[in-house]
Amino acid sequence: MKKIALFCLVFAWLGLSFAGDIIKIGVAGPHTGAYAAFGEQLWRGSEQAANDINAKGGINGKKIELVKADDACEPKQAVSIANRLIDSDEVVAVIGHFCSSSTMPASEIYDDAGVLMITPGSTNPKITERGLVTILRTCGRDDQQGTVAADFLVKTLKAKRVAVLHDKDTYGQGLADAMKAHMNILGVKEVLYEGLTRGEKDFNALVTKLRSLNVDAVYFGGLHTEAGPLVRQMREQGLNVPFISGDGIVSEEFVLTAGGEQYVKNVYMTFGADPRNIKAGQQVVETFRRQGYEPEGYTLYSYATMQVVAEAMKQAKTTDGIKLAKWLKQHAVNTVMGVKSWDNKGDLNTSDYVIYQWHDNGQYSEL
Repeated sequence: MKKIALFCLVFAWLGLSFAGDIIKIGVAGPHTGAYAAFGEQLWRGSEQAANDINAKGGINGKKIELVKADDACEPKQAVSIANRLIDSDEVVAVIGHFCSSSTMPASEIYDDAGVLMITPGSTNPKITERGLVTILRTCGRDDQQGTVAADFLVKTLKAKRVAVLHDKDTYGQGLADAMKAHMNILGVKEVLYEGLTRGEKDFNALVTKLRSLNVDAVYFGGLHTEAGPLVRQMREQGLNVPFISGDGIVSEEFVLTAGGEQYVKNVYMTFGADPRNIKAGQQVVETFRRQGYEPEGYTLYSYATMQVVAEAMKQAKTTDGIKLAKWLKQHAVNTVMGVKSWDNKGDLNTSDYVIYQWHDNGQYSEL
């Protein structure tokens, strides 16, 4: 019996020792469902960054272990997996979520638990306006990209009769409202402001209304799953006016949901300056491409986010979320997307939104 007890004690000690050599970090986002393309971007970037960091010795000698958490861009599911990540998986930091509607409720759980959460892709301003100490982001805000879109619509496209549409979601409607507010300041009043429903596919009645209003541009706040069919049906009805949206369509999935390359001509979007062109990340970009994966959209954002988390833990020598957030708000971090620094709210000090154009070869490029 003594030998058995001693064996169990030794085994338990070894288990604790092993657990102590691991740093568990959650990667939360839509890993399944209609928006899984964005979840893949978050996972690919985080995974490659973790592998690269581990290959160089990890974080202060400890290896990163990733925990995938699927919220399907559903707020209730986001709350459920946030609790799971904290209570069962015992992660010490979270990269994610993606959809702002998921990030909003989940972030309250992480902050209550004192766990650092950095979102690579949630852009709704309210995320960092609630005084949550451990919540940061490595992307810009909708009030920033909305301003860029409005400037483009009014000053470049010279649009006068603009329809503003959104998907009634935290991200989509928030982005549309931000764009509309700045467009109104510039002297252009929308001829239509209307919401559609996520998951909806038949927009022919809406397109008929757009035609009757003689719009010269359409702005849409939402994701590619609705933007694609909407664009296709506009083109099929002969409405070839510019279609402008935000970073919710920055995925090749947009072309698929639109029904083909021929339908995405004259489509524009706001997104940060293409991270694939930043010198600091060229080696990582080539690594992805050798693997047969194009690091589009938020892939490098999530890679950079993992770098940020790791550097904070390395320098602050802790996994305490409050201390990590405090350190980040006082220091800049070198990433594959260049040097990043944050204000006291957890927002980036510098935003780099620009305009992109989709082409009839199914690719997009920065204007």
